[in-house]
Amino acid sequence: PSPHPTTATTSTPTTSDSSSSPSSLTENPLPPNAVLIPPLTNDHVMCTRGKRGFLLPTKRLNLTATPTISPIPTSYKRALLDPLWLSAMRDEFEALQQNNTWTLVPKPPGVNIVSGKWVFRHKFHSDGTLARYKARWVCRGFSQQHGIDFDETFSPVVKPSTIRVVLSLVVSSSWPIHQLDVKNAFLHGTLNETVYCQQPSGFENPSSPNFICLLNKSLYGLKQAPRAWFQRFSSFIQTIGFIPSLSDASLFVYHHNSDIAYLLLYVDDIILTASSQTFLDRIITHLRSEFSMTDLGLLHHFLGIAVIRDSSSLFLSQRQYILDLLNRAGMLDCHPSHTPVDTSFKLSANGDSFSDPTLYRSLAGALQYLTITRPEISFAVQQACLYMHDPRIPHYNHIKRILRYLKGTLDHGLHINNSSPTSLTAYSDADWAGCPDTRRSTSGFCVFLGDNLISWSSKRQVTVSRSSAEAEYRAVAHAVADTVWLRQLLSELHRPLAHATIVYCDNISAVYMSGNPVQHRRTKHIEIDIHFVREKVALGQVRVLHVPSTAQFADIFTKGLPSTSFCNIRSSLNVIEPPVDTAGGC
Repeated sequence: PSPHPTTATTSTPTTSDSSSSPSSLTENPLPPNAVLIPPLTNDHVMCTRGKRGFLLPTKRLNLTATPTISPIPTSYKRALLDPLWLSAMRDEFEALQQNNTWTLVPKPPGVNIVSGKWVFRHKFHSDGTLARYKARWVCRGFSQQHGIDFDETFSPVVKPSTIRVVLSLVVSSSWPIHQLDVKNAFLHGTLNETVYCQQPSGFENPSSPNFICLLNKSLYGLKQAPRAWFQRFSSFIQTIGFIPSLSDASLFVYHHNSDIAYLLLYVDDIILTASSQTFLDRIITHLRSEFSMTDLGLLHHFLGIAVIRDSSSLFLSQRQYILDLLNRAGMLDCHPSHTPVDTSFKLSANGDSFSDPTLYRSLAGALQYLTITRPEISFAVQQACLYMHDPRIPHYNHIKRILRYLKGTLDHGLHINNSSPTSLTAYSDADWAGCPDTRRSTSGFCVFLGDNLISWSSKRQVTVSRSSAEAEYRAVAHAVADTVWLRQLLSELHRPLAHATIVYCDNISAVYMSGNPVQHRRTKHIEIDIHFVREKVALGQVRVLHVPSTAQFADIFTKGLPSTSFCNIRSSLNVIEPPVDTAGGC
């Protein structure tokens, strides 16, 4: 470009004819030192847009980043300034008011006042998209005093094995199964204690700002809130004909003539299935008459588990949960591993201390929840949890190995097919003296209802076994105890088993001890386990049989395996990629 910008104002060549462009010379006089440059001409044969007179406006890129989700506020004062969070806070406050949760009273002298705070979070759909903004006013339970404003706190939740048993029965019977959500469930609980708390911050009563809340109903955060809600729901559900199970207090069964229904309660999430759609709808109507409840339709996402159903099976996946876990650990871009355990060495208490024990415990606890649908990582997670009190660098590397394995098997999940639930089969195994520090053994078992895996365990034994037969027999006793519980559960679900449970063990000595009535001197120290198993065998409830080690599925719960053996057993446990007609749905 020319160093004289004023020359750019003229586009006509110099001419002596003043009549050719009088206006341009008059309106734009040139300065005395201006240098006139002849215009450039383009004689190239190429025809361009500019030559043909097509001029397009220049579009500037807008690189401003606009967030699509309002971030979680750090305080209630910031939330009050955000219309989205303010709306969520108003919804929560109105629900508390409508439920008659408290009565405003002057502060009595000498009483304990429980403080509270606003808790904010994003609620997401199963695919990770934003569902809604949620604000909740909760009490700080740590400010309660035992014996004054709380007493009993325990509240049961449904066992994962119970969920899998019910799902297996539902698939085999082709029953409809719905999920229900109770809005502000804990607010329905009735308190037996006198509890005072502060008014919600930002929503104080203008006429009585110094008053406090005498709670009529339970609030989230109170130590007794889960128990109060469970008692409230349990009392009502029994009035409409449901009976609580003795095997699992969070399972309720209805049976009258040909009508059967199962209800599973996990805090405020409910799974409901019935023998017919009409009967199921009738139950939902009864529940809605008592509680503010939403029917979320067919079961599709429960407790962070994506449930995908086709005509003959269910597929349970925690894919999104794994992605969140990898993101928390900063391992979204890690290289996958074929197995979750390094077979070249065993974990011990030795090694340099890990610098962030809180991170280790957080990841280990999160991996425990993942075993609900991923039984093949149970042994690896159990080994990691043994050292939560004092994690070392090798232990954290072990957790990273599990996460790398999960990265390579994101789409895997537990498959439940429509096999006939008429038989119960268990596999039991033990890794004798496998712990290098204490020489304790690791017990493992898995239980199948028909062809569906419904229960499993990997656990270090509490005492040292003096022989491999003793370790194996303890593992058999653990498996038998679980199958006895499952048989009782199936009876309460009105699906009793007519045949004995088969327990497979790959140790011949343990198999002989289960049926041999002769008491040997060397087995006195495991006499209780022996009598327990023999009693079940004598009653015809259990048969202990030998299985070759090559067909022992419980191996995966007691030790690290090579990739070939590991993948074969994993497939036998029905941990697979989603079937073709359900692929991509989780």
